[in-house]
This record gives sequence, structure tokens and C-alpha cells, in this order.
Amino acid sequence: MGKIGILIADDHGVVVEGIRSAYRDHSDIEVMGSASNGREAIECVEKLKPDIVIMDISMPDINGVEASVRIKKLFPNTKIVIYTMFSDREYVLELFKIGISAYILKQDAFSDLLLAVNVVKSGGTYVSKAAADVIVERLNVIEEAEHRLDALSQRERSVFRLLADGKSIKEIAQQLYISPKTVETHKYNLMTKLGTRTIPDLTKIAMKYHLIKTS
Repeated sequence: MGKIGILIADDHGVVVEGIRSAYRDHSDIEVMGSASNGREAIECVEKLKPDIVIMDISMPDINGVEASVRIKKLFPNTKIVIYTMFSDREYVLELFKIGISAYILKQDAFSDLLLAVNVVKSGGTYVSKAAADVIVERLNVIEEAEHRLDALSQRERSVFRLLADGKSIKEIAQQLYISPKTVETHKYNLMTKLGTRTIPDLTKIAMKYHLIKTS
């Protein structure tokens, strides 16, 4: 069996060099190159044909989420290992839906990343414990919120749909003929009732219950 080719997509040179150093003595793994943004990552995958991409999320130009989507669409056999910061927790579920093979947080031990690559190159899927805790937390938040939809007033439902559809506070105020301050109040109330903290969470709930149109 030939070497496993790896591409590192991260805009932090220290991270890239750390991963390179970790694999210098691994005869079965070759670090084929690196990319500092999502667009470069896509171009490098097309050119180098790596088996595995170690992908950060927070990168300039095209971020790691969009780059992963495009790579899996164009090169479905390429495995993607997400290696990112804890603040990117809202992307965990979406990334597994598009077909990534592993998710590790940079707060984890570096050995988790090495283990993840070994698991993925053998055809498996890997989630670090910290990332798994995030997945459970996100699922619990969404599931609990679903049971609270009935508690929303008609006006809160209207604001909810528009927020989930990407409208700004000003746009919602104009569309509903109310003040921006009133919109903010409704936003606070509905997010409290639904137990959510972010617009992406609202959007997930709205999409699941077909409260907004999706393309």
C-alpha cells in the first residue's frame, strides 16, 4: 500500500509546521503541501489529489466550511479532518452532514489529531471527546427548542421566521411596521423561550419545521 497523502489547510504557520514535524518520521504518510485559505485548499486538492485534508475552519477568502463543501462535492473520495477552535462549535453537525471524517478541537491533545488521521486513513470516523460533547450539547439545544415553539406569540413567530431567513433588525422593523427596538425585544423573548443563543440555531429549527423556504 502506498503512502497516504495529506494536505494541511490552515492560515497559522505554527500549526502547519507542527503537523509537518509530527509526520516527518512516518514512512506511510506524506505531507504533500499546505494552503493558507479555503480557495487555495480547493486548488491544492485538485492539483495534488491528497487522500486526507486537515482543515481549519476560520480562514480568509473561503472558510473551511465552504471549502469542505466544495471539496466533498468535487472530490468525494477525499477525506476531511477538521482541526479547529472551540468557537466553531456551531459547525460540527453541518460538517458531518456534508461528509467529513473527523472533528478535533485545537484545545484537545495533539495526539488526538494524530489518532484521528490514523482512524480516517483506515476508513473510519473520529470525533474527539470535547467535540463529541459539543455535538451532544447542540442536539440537546435544538431538541429542547422544538418543544418550545408553541410558546411563541404570533408576532414572535413572525420575527422568528424573518430572523431565520437572514433579515436584519432594520429590515424586519420595516416589513412588520414596528420599531427596531420592538424587534430586538421580540428577538430576545423568542430566543429566551426557545433556549437558543444564535441565529444559526434559529435557522435550523425554522428549516426543520419548514417555517422558511430553502433552495
